[in-house]
Amino acid sequence: MKGFLEDANYSIGLLDEGATLADVIDNCIYEHTHTGKRAFYVGDLGKLVKKNIQWQNVMAPIKPFYPVRCNSTPGVLEILGTLGVGFACSNKSEMVLVQDLGFSPENIIYTNPCKQASQIKYAAKAGINVMTCDNDIELKKIARNHSNARLLLHIATEDITADEEMNMKFGTTLKNCRHLMECAKELGVQIVGVKFHVSGSCEELQAYIHAISDARCVFDMAEEFGFKMNMLDIGGGFTGSELQLEEVNHVIRPLLDVYFPKESGVTVIAEPGCYYVSSAFTLAVNIIAKKSVEYDKLLPSGVEQTRNDDEPVFTYYINDGVYGSFASKLSEKLIAIPEVHKKYKEDEPLFASSLWGPSCDELDQVVESCLLPELSVGDWLIFDNMGSGTLGEQSAFNDYQRPLIYYMMSFSDW
Repeated sequence: MKGFLEDANYSIGLLDEGATLADVIDNCIYEHTHTGKRAFYVGDLGKLVKKNIQWQNVMAPIKPFYPVRCNSTPGVLEILGTLGVGFACSNKSEMVLVQDLGFSPENIIYTNPCKQASQIKYAAKAGINVMTCDNDIELKKIARNHSNARLLLHIATEDITADEEMNMKFGTTLKNCRHLMECAKELGVQIVGVKFHVSGSCEELQAYIHAISDARCVFDMAEEFGFKMNMLDIGGGFTGSELQLEEVNHVIRPLLDVYFPKESGVTVIAEPGCYYVSSAFTLAVNIIAKKSVEYDKLLPSGVEQTRNDDEPVFTYYINDGVYGSFASKLSEKLIAIPEVHKKYKEDEPLFASSLWGPSCDELDQVVESCLLPELSVGDWLIFDNMGSGTLGEQSAFNDYQRPLIYYMMSFSDW
């Protein structure tokens, strides 16, 4: 580590030439081993810069608006804002956070589908005018509390995946868009565009074709009502893979050129969240307790024994869990893959193991089953791709001590 760029809230460690993320993790573990074994993150902010370059190379001129709920740590928000990325905020706290960092309300959209009246009033006072809407009750609420609101109609997408239920819950139909426009006209509310969202787990990119075609229909419908439409939000669902980004671009680019050409004056935006931050953060956790049981005692009755009778199965408890950094396991299929930090021999035996958080709650299972060498209390485990989820949020578990965050960046990225 060469040194730190210090701020009132955080610092960024600048790396010497040749230094790596692994070196930073080694240094942090050495420090924590002597001062108190607390879980911590290392965030490589240089990866945000690289992701933004990749976005500009593949997706320009579509402007990214980063969903703050993905990772609301100040280092992430400042880097992205400085790179010209906008922000999609789901509540007042996120709007305040972004504005306190000095970013303009013109670069913020309010995307919560179920807004509190008090938070709509805050947006009005703060000059945050662009927000989403998908039903007449929400429309009337906005009309009462924000006279300058500019709405994006959130339309449902045909995404037949595990997230189908979510798509049914949020987003309106084409048929209902006409009703919403009639209501907006009566209430004096401006509708300026359309938003849709295709899940990152959607394997059928055909969903983008249907969604963009539907958006064009809504734009045409709006002309009948005299609305001046100038924004299309194609949502999130970008996984972080360059291949996926190129595949999406290959599908949507011809449609955008036909339905929303540059001369139409329509600004196209997107909401990439995990895309930017997931791979940028690595989590290190410490083993705080350990249990072992015989393998055959874990087998259901009638299941054939295939291992040695005396071969143990280890249960490890770590100082972070689903009420903290692994909260995504409660709502989605987060696959957490542990890596052992300490060096061990290639021929060292591996044992069936499970990992649990510190709450001793039956839901606090981080990894159901994996193969690990026998570990001891005090050993460290490393998890990659942990940048999206709960960073910046408070835990619901009272005794949970939030992991420290160490930001790093190479001189070349800086």
